[in-house]
Amino acid sequence: MGSSAGAVVDGRAPPVDKGVDYAQYFCTYAFLYHQKDMLSDRVRMDAYFNAIFQNKHHFSGKTVLDVGTGSGILAIWSAQAGARKVYAVEATKVAEHARNLVKANNLQHLVEVIEGSIEDITLPEKVDVIISEWMGYFLLRESMFDSVICARDRWLKPTGVMYPSHARMWIAPIWTGLLDQKLGQYHLAMDDWHNFAEETNSYYGVDMSVLTKPFAEEQRKYYLQTSMWSDLKPNQVIGTAAVIKEIDCLTATVADIKEVGSKFSSSISTENTKLCGFGGWFDVHFRGRVEDPAGQEIELTTAPSVDHGTHWGQQAFLLHPALHVSKGDHLSISFFMDRSKENHRLMEVEVECDIQQYSGKPLKTLKNKYYIE
Repeated sequence: MGSSAGAVVDGRAPPVDKGVDYAQYFCTYAFLYHQKDMLSDRVRMDAYFNAIFQNKHHFSGKTVLDVGTGSGILAIWSAQAGARKVYAVEATKVAEHARNLVKANNLQHLVEVIEGSIEDITLPEKVDVIISEWMGYFLLRESMFDSVICARDRWLKPTGVMYPSHARMWIAPIWTGLLDQKLGQYHLAMDDWHNFAEETNSYYGVDMSVLTKPFAEEQRKYYLQTSMWSDLKPNQVIGTAAVIKEIDCLTATVADIKEVGSKFSSSISTENTKLCGFGGWFDVHFRGRVEDPAGQEIELTTAPSVDHGTHWGQQAFLLHPALHVSKGDHLSISFFMDRSKENHRLMEVEVECDIQQYSGKPLKTLKNKYYIE
């Protein structure tokens, strides 16, 4: 009898099934349309372009490893900035497109595209720089930073630098019309179920009502507990934002990022508004390292913006129902995020929030579970 892929042996989590992981995650990145979406993100592209070309001293004459090269553009820029050698590693078949792009730009003598996972490939030397665009929704979805850590521990010289070098995760109370939209969709789904159950009973003589509760739980999770991609504007942030996680890419371990826990306070800054949930976003910085700093530090932020949004957007964790709050009301928030037991690239979140009115009167305690899928 075969062993289960999800079995735990001797208290240790099993290795990830690479076939399943490819089907669920990597295969998406093999398509050029997906690469184009990322390459069209001007905030993303400008940040990496400026980080490389305004800090050429980190690249000139150096060896570079690009983890998850995709189209190969970061590897190409690294070579154009003066790198002696660039190893561009890509786990999917888009590696062939990257190889062709490198050749079309006459850089095949500098850039070597390697198809394979970073955990499996071998390089002939250690590198001076590791560059990667590893960030997922709300920074850690997809868990690609695990591979960057692996690359760093295996291949980065003791004096090497990471691009980006630092990352932060942010949370803030928000107002959003998404809440009414999703509540409406949930109620429509339940109305449809009740009609279906009634018709099944009338036409076929089978009472489906025993399944109403699990169906409602399923739909509630989908519409109300799954975090939503959102393109928030600054005026939708109705209270002070807080950093809930800081990451030094040079020293962080996988254990450091498997769980994110934070307790913080926020104060409502908008008069007579609705607290519809919490918005999450991230930023990364290109600072080099203390002994070899960037000449020009560059920031890439996915914070709510009037006209400079990114393909990452923000994650909205919705509260239902929304609560009326006002300027000066105080929020004490406990945030905990862990990896899904079923898929290590997805996340589960718990948020507990105590709300106290400006007058000092306790308003409500909220506790919700969410899924970043």
